[in-house]
Amino acid sequence: MTHPESDLPGRPAERALDERPGGCADPAVGLLLTISEAVVLAVLLVWLGLRGLGRSHAPVDSGAPPTSASGAETDWVPTIAFGVLALVVIALATVLLRGRWYWAGGIQVLVAVALCTLAFTSAPWPDGHASAPPAPAPTWNSPPCRSGGDSDECARSGG
Repeated sequence: MTHPESDLPGRPAERALDERPGGCADPAVGLLLTISEAVVLAVLLVWLGLRGLGRSHAPVDSGAPPTSASGAETDWVPTIAFGVLALVVIALATVLLRGRWYWAGGIQVLVAVALCTLAFTSAPWPDGHASAPPAPAPTWNSPPCRSGGDSDECARSGG
């Protein structure tokens, strides 16, 4: 009795190298994963937005010393959340590319780059302008008021 593998030309190892997802399955999986990641990102953005609103209305404890130069504590939660999502997408892209799903894996690489960019731009980098001295006041003097009134009257009239 012959085995079904013996009817096919080539050795089994050679056939295994040529097996890739056929048809439009590869791009369709990439599109489906991108849509699902967009939904997860939207939920994450809504949660971070609601969290930010809650933080802006929280009572301020005047007895605690400020933790940064601006007086507000640094919030790393958005950066960490976007970074974790980017790491999940990177792991998924790696699995897809190793499984020879080139379209889906390539799309995931692009999504991972976008999420890494989002994570880096949401990071609370130290502001170099916080320690800089304030800009000097303008030295230009406005022309005299033609109506004969004071400077407040001229400022309200526009000239």
